[in-house]
Amino acid sequence: MFDRALVLANEGRYATAPNPMVGAVVERDGEIVGEGYHQQVGGPHAEVHALRAAGEAARGATVWVTLEPCSHHGRTPPCADALIEAGVAKVMVAHLDPDRRVAGQGVRRLRAAGIEVEVAAQSEDAVALNWRYLTSRIHHRPGVTIRWAMSLDGKIATVAGESQWISSALARTASLELRETHEAILVGSGTLLADDPRLDRRLGEAPTPNTRVILDRRLRTPTSARLFGIDGRVVIMTESDDQRRLDALAQAGAEVVNLSEVEPGAVLTALHELGIQSVVVEGGGEILGAFVAANAFDRVLVDCAPLLLGGKAAPGAVGGHGIERLAEGRRLEELEARSLGGDLIIEGWRSGCLQALCKSVAG
Repeated sequence: MFDRALVLANEGRYATAPNPMVGAVVERDGEIVGEGYHQQVGGPHAEVHALRAAGEAARGATVWVTLEPCSHHGRTPPCADALIEAGVAKVMVAHLDPDRRVAGQGVRRLRAAGIEVEVAAQSEDAVALNWRYLTSRIHHRPGVTIRWAMSLDGKIATVAGESQWISSALARTASLELRETHEAILVGSGTLLADDPRLDRRLGEAPTPNTRVILDRRLRTPTSARLFGIDGRVVIMTESDDQRRLDALAQAGAEVVNLSEVEPGAVLTALHELGIQSVVVEGGGEILGAFVAANAFDRVLVDCAPLLLGGKAAPGAVGGHGIERLAEGRRLEELEARSLGGDLIIEGWRSGCLQALCKSVAG
């Protein structure tokens, strides 16, 4: 039943942030009598949809839910109360909710009402589904996906700087999916100056625009950049105190954040304070290198095109000073690979990332 609940939860992937994705199944005598998922932020939660679908059949039934039922009044009433009022006999919870307003209180409320509760069955699958939300709540920073497209020999551009397009049309469309499921996208000022990208959502899946983040130590971002003409927030992080440039960019519509040092840790802390729960880091190579060196990432997605570009001067995917010893390299795990449009798409997790999240939300 958890497998079905996870499938349901994933249906809400575009519209629930900053809330988690949650699915619920009401089961009686081995049959599903009701199911539902959290469809959009501000709307009824998964348990409420499932209980409504089950009606009177929910009394004495077992409810399978991918996240601990909430126990507080937010935009909607507590789901724990709804389960109690419906008269369910048992609740199977994939893992606890680290939100300080819940954090085990939902389970305790259910048990106090005489409902049997089991926690932590198939928790890793549920954690992987909501890793962005969980990372934000547990680590107080956004969940980070680093992503790049490269040739088979690891180049992100030719020696002349040409990079559009290394990846196939199908792979580029798939990469845009990340913008629909992450609240922000981040690039450096070098990428902005070279490509003048829009960095916007354009697949029409998510109901709101994303936030575009530019790391720009010297405030080189031009006020004529295309991203200023698109709905949504533009956040520029800088070390500069050039008041003329600060005023001009603010007038263009940017939120300028001054940091003592524009480095991954400070950037992610600032994004968390701005309410950003997830971010895709797309580069360039020096930005990617900085995030890798700082271990400031959770997932990696690489689009590897069947091209050989060569040349020592051609930029590599991950820049920075590099690693001197192999033992210091950033290991990945849970690797998956698939072919798309002739490209090889590789996805993986930073070693230990999922395990740490699972440990934090175990029952």
